[in-house]
Amino acid sequence: MKKGVSFLVTVALVALVSSLASASDPSPLQDTCVAIDDPKDAVLQGPKADRRRGFLLSGLDKPGNTSNAVASNVTTVNVEKIKGLNTLGISMVRIDYEPYGQNPPHTHPRATEILTVLEGTLYVGFVTSNTENRLISKVLNKGDVFVFPIGLIHFQFNVGKTKAVAIAGLSSQNPGVITIANAVFGSDPPINPDVLTRAFQLDKKVVSYLQSRF
Repeated sequence: MKKGVSFLVTVALVALVSSLASASDPSPLQDTCVAIDDPKDAVLQGPKADRRRGFLLSGLDKPGNTSNAVASNVTTVNVEKIKGLNTLGISMVRIDYEPYGQNPPHTHPRATEILTVLEGTLYVGFVTSNTENRLISKVLNKGDVFVFPIGLIHFQFNVGKTKAVAIAGLSSQNPGVITIANAVFGSDPPINPDVLTRAFQLDKKVVSYLQSRF
């Protein structure tokens, strides 16, 4: 095979592999595809069934229960709540905060998040990846919008003296969430304290205490 032809074949193969790699999250092949919990329900998932159910959730106007350690509540609206979100690549949440309540540092492994404040004042931010680890933060007021890039650790903290409410959209039907403190100090089974002692440069007793809290 001539060098010129060989080069063109190589380029074509690289392009083919690249296109296949980017096809891991294809566009929907139909207008709707309502998710099902039980295979026996599949017979109901034709076009007529799609028009009847699976696209509505009521009650997002109601505050969530913020009586917890972080003084906030996240009401999730994903494919588990609205089956019609299946294959559409989008979901949303309502977040309620008590004064000085927070949505603690966490990450969404499968989604970028865009948040808008409906009521109150929030201090929000995210941290870029290693090795920069740069904090990008802002104090948001009613009507302000902030974006948290996919996979990056981020948070919201109500710095006001009144309750706050925010709505956020996420670019996945099931974004997932990893709350950093819960994952690190509350894993099941627990991470060996020796690992965390060195990783966080803490006394082993402090690590054991933190694990007992989660």
